[in-house]
Amino acid sequence: MPAVTLENTITIALSVSDRHASAQWYNDMLGFELVYHADDAGWSELKTKTEGVTLGLGEHTEPVPGNSVPVFGIANIDEARAALEAAGVKFDGETDVIEGMVSTATFYDPDGNAMMLAQDLT
Repeated sequence: MPAVTLENTITIALSVSDRHASAQWYNDMLGFELVYHADDAGWSELKTKTEGVTLGLGEHTEPVPGNSVPVFGIANIDEARAALEAAGVKFDGETDVIEGMVSTATFYDPDGNAMMLAQDLT
């Protein structure tokens, strides 16, 4: 039995230099539909052609190409984090909260690959 129960959603987070231009590119090239731009948070999301899978674009001055982070939806991030930490899973700092939007927590697999849990707060 797994330590936590994930929801049936995943966001693949990419680092980009211009979220608006990248969102347009993914729309034009792959037919992904814009869900929203959260300009205050430097984040955009697009609906892919796969049910439950979105593409998240995080804007950075110096993006890291080829580095993507799977973001798993979770109903209760505090409980999930506590269960994973109890099992020895390493987290990167505290849980981040953007009020009224999302709570996120980055964690690592045994090889140091970053992943994230996200609880929708909308």
